[in-house]
Amino acid sequence: MNEEYFVGWGTLSLINAGLAQGKNRSGLNWFLVSLFLGPIATFILVMVEKRPYQDD
Repeated sequence: MNEEYFVGWGTLSLINAGLAQGKNRSGLNWFLVSLFLGPIATFILVMVEKRPYQDD
């Protein structure tokens, strides 16, 4: 496969992790999900609502 494809997919995964953290979700989990789902994970993250902040 083309090397640029993997670089782009990895970059998208990092962007999704940052987007997930901005919505108070686990960045690591969404990074891993994004490695498999790619743009579908981005669409899901854009559609879900932000979680309220929880104090532990």
